[in-house]
Amino acid sequence: MVSHREDPDTPDGQGAKFDDEHYPAYTMGRAADMLGTSQNFLRSLDETGLIEPQRSAGGHRRYSRHQLRLAARVRELVDHGTPVEAACRIVSLENQLHQAQQRHNQQP
Repeated sequence: MVSHREDPDTPDGQGAKFDDEHYPAYTMGRAADMLGTSQNFLRSLDETGLIEPQRSAGGHRRYSRHQLRLAARVRELVDHGTPVEAACRIVSLENQLHQAQQRHNQQP
């Protein structure tokens, strides 16, 4: 599950929000347009638990750049014949591996 993180360097978390790849800057419609997919596709990623979009005050889904990269990878796998659930699991494991590699590379 991927969600938004606040910017710890500013008191209200607003200072670098657009530089933060985890800031939920994109509406569902805009995200679907950017990915060249349907809003139902994005909803299916939410249902699998791969991506947990933030909700606006009105309850609308909002996506971050990081989440859109994951969704684009799922779409790539689905376009090559992988079922959505399997593609989400693959992307989840790839993401976990990437995070582990980053932590390992940061250790002294």
